[in-house]
Amino acid sequence: MNTRRTFLKNTSAFALGSLLLNKDLLANAIANKIAMPGVGLQLYTLFSVFDDDVNGNLKKISDIGYTEIESAFSKKGGFYGMSPKEFAATIKNLGMHWRSHHVMGAPFKLPAGAKMPTGSDGKPLVIPPMKNLRDNYQELVDQAAEGGVTYLVCANTPIETLDEVKASIEVLNKTSEAAKKAGLLFAYHNHDREFKAIDGVVPYDMILSQTDKNLVKMELDLGWAMKAGKDPVALFKANPGRFHLWHVKDMDAKFENILEVGKGSFDFKRIFDHAKDSGMRNFFIEQDGAPKPLENITTSYQNLQKILK
Repeated sequence: MNTRRTFLKNTSAFALGSLLLNKDLLANAIANKIAMPGVGLQLYTLFSVFDDDVNGNLKKISDIGYTEIESAFSKKGGFYGMSPKEFAATIKNLGMHWRSHHVMGAPFKLPAGAKMPTGSDGKPLVIPPMKNLRDNYQELVDQAAEGGVTYLVCANTPIETLDEVKASIEVLNKTSEAAKKAGLLFAYHNHDREFKAIDGVVPYDMILSQTDKNLVKMELDLGWAMKAGKDPVALFKANPGRFHLWHVKDMDAKFENILEVGKGSFDFKRIFDHAKDSGMRNFFIEQDGAPKPLENITTSYQNLQKILK
């Protein structure tokens, strides 16, 4: 007689058998799931307007829903006109977390063909002198430690020649040692030019192989990497656990324009499905030269929420 107990027993056996048959698929699904961090923002996205009202703009960022902040250089100097502790307190009081800070690897210079961002008046921005890791690495490490951030990130460094790449690697290595002593993690942020070979050698490969994977983590700018023809998932699998930070940046199919997340051509869902492979701990939306920054970051936040669901 086919009783309810028999039915449940047979159903359970069938379900167990299905799971066993698909155990590799199940294990893979579990392995690639991580506790997703809150949505972060790289403040460079608001560079044209942010310094006009630092507190007000941070409040607007919080109101949109962002919880993680990555800072960069400021027209006011320092940390948007504040000390590291003052800036940290401002972010904390708004219920957000200051996770990471960008600094230059060497004295600032625009890459070949790049244009200086413009301000709200349409004129090129004037950048005050900035400290850099080559000349001021200990000072920058100490400031980041004072602010209580987790990561100090090299945002940009000279890599036009092999000699420049080698010199930059020396700077990354010495900074990573100082960061470790200060209780910080150190990371390197890419553009697309790191993937362009120089005399048959790819600078990004040199940086990966000639720095300590335990001391120099990577902040993979997804947009710039894909513009260079690189698959982020392949990079994750080749260097598992090294990509603690991401920049989530979207572009059109021709890689000519940086757009709001979800309005471009990139499949972010596929990339986020491999977050555990990468070792990702935080990600930050970034849109260089955003034409209407607050509107743009609102759209990016809302679209990314849909993608992650």
